[in-house]
Amino acid sequence: MEKILLIDDDEGLNHFLSRFFKRKGYDVTSCLNGRTALETIAREPFDLILLDYKMPGQNGLDILKEIKSAQVKTPVVIMTAYGNTDTAIEAMKRGAYDYLNKPFERDELSRIVAEALELNRQMKEVVCLPDPATADASSAPKGALRIVGRSRTMQAVYKIIGQIAEKDVSVLISGESGTGKELVARAIYHHSRRKDNPFMAINCAAIPEHLFESELFGYEPGAFTGAQRTKIGKIERCDGGTCFLDEIGDMSMALQAKLLRVLQEGEFERVGGKETLKVDARIIAATNKELAQEVQNGRFREDLYWRLKVITIHLPPLRKRMEDIAELVDCFVLRFSREYAKPIRLVSEEVLELFRAYPWPGNVRELENCIRRAVILCAGDIITEDHIELQAFPQAHSAQIADRDQLMARLKEKLQDVLPDILRLSEEGVHANVIDMVEETIILKALEACGNNQVRAARMLGISRNTLRHRLKKYQRKDSRQA
Repeated sequence: MEKILLIDDDEGLNHFLSRFFKRKGYDVTSCLNGRTALETIAREPFDLILLDYKMPGQNGLDILKEIKSAQVKTPVVIMTAYGNTDTAIEAMKRGAYDYLNKPFERDELSRIVAEALELNRQMKEVVCLPDPATADASSAPKGALRIVGRSRTMQAVYKIIGQIAEKDVSVLISGESGTGKELVARAIYHHSRRKDNPFMAINCAAIPEHLFESELFGYEPGAFTGAQRTKIGKIERCDGGTCFLDEIGDMSMALQAKLLRVLQEGEFERVGGKETLKVDARIIAATNKELAQEVQNGRFREDLYWRLKVITIHLPPLRKRMEDIAELVDCFVLRFSREYAKPIRLVSEEVLELFRAYPWPGNVRELENCIRRAVILCAGDIITEDHIELQAFPQAHSAQIADRDQLMARLKEKLQDVLPDILRLSEEGVHANVIDMVEETIILKALEACGNNQVRAARMLGISRNTLRHRLKKYQRKDSRQA
């Protein structure tokens, strides 16, 4: 249950807000003065603080300063009956999340509280990064999220996160939907120097285009119909912190120009505003699109692309790191067994084999949902094939076709580089030599991907285990002759 602290000398208002929030399922504590509130904060953590601006002996902004100097990451919303733009700006400068004018409108109160609690969850839910040498995250704190995987590609991801987390540079994370781009962004944030300041995730594809500018940059009163007060935008709220822009490839060209200005100059204006504001926010962007292609097609600004692409992290699809399946399954089974109080002991080998043969169009997110469902449906302590439901979505086929076309283009490019050497070394039998070389490379790579498990490698290659053994003996004889 999330905990809210109310700090206001008005007992009637405290009583009203306590009842309002308790009906919504929150645990509420109220204090009538700042000193008692600071002592309460020192004793126990809260998920949100609502603080009155006008307090006897000490105004809310002074109390806010003391809260922030104590390194409390909890979002603070200032409440005031004397609201004006200057109050809002000063509150934001001192680290407030937002402000509310008295008397409250319940919808506005509910919206701001919900957004602030979401910010609190994002800031306080730690994402553990495995050691690049071992990919071991077994020592993760209780309740922390883990990035899971021992594959070579994931270890490369861990290494680069460790290298750039504390460097104040923009990062572009690419990868298909469901590969864990936001988890990586949050890991960068939690290991950065900005970890005590806000982290805000914004899905560029989820906000309607006509609302997106005001959501990102805020607005001034009178900017449009219904704009009755200054609204602080998400970029401004991230001052000193980190702003994660998910699916940035869906951002309009006009907003791309404004974001470029934030990256280049650290400046922006609210919608309807004339004052240029300064902001210091680290931008981490993510996309499931090929941004270089979007630039060529005129749908993404080239200058913004290069500004974002200071550091690039590519997350591989799950079908390209199948050796991580077992560890991911163990992680999700453990999490959901605890969440649903189910005594799951293990997952059958048949289920694991089924998982390894499936292309996972929804990537890690699909595997996570699959395990959640299996844990809920499992009546015993072993998850079997009866508890598993897999479905290949139409878009998965399209993604695989796109992958195949890209791979064929890359293969042709590589062959253009090596064929002159092959022709020079092989005066005759070029076709047979190339086929042998390709076959040997494919078989050895398949074995490597399957952890040297010959049964799985043979299944991946579509040949019998005896054929695989015969080929391996052939390569061993060749190596011994060359030695």
